[in-house]
Amino acid sequence: MIHKRIDQLRTKFDTFKIDGYIVPKNDEYFSEYAQKDRLKYISNFSGSAGYAILLKTRNYLFVDSRYTIQAELESKNNFIIEKYEKIFNCKLFKNLVIGFDPKLFTSKQISNFFVKFNKVKKINLNLIDSMFKNKVYKSRPFYSLKKNIVGEIHQKKIKRVSEFLKKNNSEYLFISAPENVAWLLNIRGFDNPNSPIPNCRLLINNKGNYHIFGEKKKFSKLIREKKIKKTQIIEPEMIEFLINKINGGKIIVDDKSCSIFYEKLFKKKFKIIKKEDPIYFFKSIKNKHEIKNMIKSHILDGVALTKFLYWIKIINKRKITEYEAQKKLESFRRLTKNYLFPSFNTIAGAGKNGAIVHYRATKNNSKKIDKNDIFLCDSGGQYRYGTTDVTRTICFKKQKKLIKNIFTRVLKGHIAVANTNLKKYSIGKQIDVLARKNLKKVGLDYGHGTGHGVGFFSNVHEGPQAISKFNKIKICEGMIISNEPGFYKKGKFGIRIENLVYVKKINDKLIFQNLTLAPIEKELINFKLLNSTEKDYLFKYHLLVYEKISKFLNKNEKRWLASII
Repeated sequence: MIHKRIDQLRTKFDTFKIDGYIVPKNDEYFSEYAQKDRLKYISNFSGSAGYAILLKTRNYLFVDSRYTIQAELESKNNFIIEKYEKIFNCKLFKNLVIGFDPKLFTSKQISNFFVKFNKVKKINLNLIDSMFKNKVYKSRPFYSLKKNIVGEIHQKKIKRVSEFLKKNNSEYLFISAPENVAWLLNIRGFDNPNSPIPNCRLLINNKGNYHIFGEKKKFSKLIREKKIKKTQIIEPEMIEFLINKINGGKIIVDDKSCSIFYEKLFKKKFKIIKKEDPIYFFKSIKNKHEIKNMIKSHILDGVALTKFLYWIKIINKRKITEYEAQKKLESFRRLTKNYLFPSFNTIAGAGKNGAIVHYRATKNNSKKIDKNDIFLCDSGGQYRYGTTDVTRTICFKKQKKLIKNIFTRVLKGHIAVANTNLKKYSIGKQIDVLARKNLKKVGLDYGHGTGHGVGFFSNVHEGPQAISKFNKIKICEGMIISNEPGFYKKGKFGIRIENLVYVKKINDKLIFQNLTLAPIEKELINFKLLNSTEKDYLFKYHLLVYEKISKFLNKNEKRWLASII
């Protein structure tokens, strides 16, 4: 099937006078989880990040270390799998003309990828779209969030943006990332499978006046509620008409999410300033209302996950598949009316599948969980109103000392992050070293970052803050970030322990405070490798879990949770 699709795409190369075509994972809104998955259609690769380059005689799939194993399993019959960094100044092929859809790429991406050794050609017709009909989803209207949920009215947020523009001597800001529009106007929608993001863009000036670009029918509810005026809404195809009516000036566009298509439109009337959209940073600092609601969401999520852990370890006696396990976890989340849908596709990997960092079991392709396996389950939910993400690695019987020792070293890294002295280690790059230290002592490491930023009732992956080898963003009060060191042995097992934390100020001191409330697998710990500080942390963490969620558990679940303390 994939081979036929590739052949069909190649028949278009001569028509457009190109030697190859690049297909990204993202859609026109640069969404991580989009309803339209062109990359999967042409390559069978289902991961959340990657690029495919299809040439006349060979094809390449570029993925980062999270997806190397997965890409080999899903796509190696038709693609050469390459490390993501090899797409930069790509010299795997030279002097070719590579076609691309200008709505799916930023000028920075294209410049970094191809300009040095090859040529590029904009093709306004998306060649993948011309081959298949994407599923038509029911259009649902956007909706607004009340002040007691978000903590700040949209007028104040608009004022912050206009002040930023004045300070930077710019007349306009083009907000190309829908999640930033969602934050600014306190609105949400149904346009993404795992995030409550409304697909729209916004043009705002330094006086706070704005126009919003999107399908007018999706704004019907907001218009009725007088949140937005009908005259402020512009259908996407009419944006050029609006631009022609504006006097021009300096406009800030975000080089991570403003496509070449839109950049070209603005160039006609504006002097373009490429600068990070300030809203990324504004929304990374959660206010007290947002933190309060995230805490509530994590109590609900902790109850669901703890019930699941008790069920799969103690109650369930039959042999189930990974897919059945993730469906069971979903059923526990659905017990509360405040749960909406998963914040990403659940990663439920038993044994060797746990080593595939972003593995996804399906109904027709799912391993039976063996009692000898260790089972890695990474999942999350969107609640009213909050976003969760948690990973637990569990076992069903006594494990080898090797596995226990590695799990314990991962745990030591997890605790080191949780106990970070944020006065001494204030950026993600520094904290990442602490997470890996105990693994590196025995020559082990993991390929992904230690932590990613998380949005408030928004995207589960949302920066600019992160804990990684490269992130230099200062950790500030109110930021939410994941703490998830791990280790993966290809073909054998995977280990990851993930909590979400937020940055809290106590007596002028910043600390990481746990949001996630679910027990950590004590049967996988070699306590001889833990020092007194780490043992104390583990005791206090499980005590906190019990205090916060035990009242929502039945008698047997409560007794089991108490035994873990």
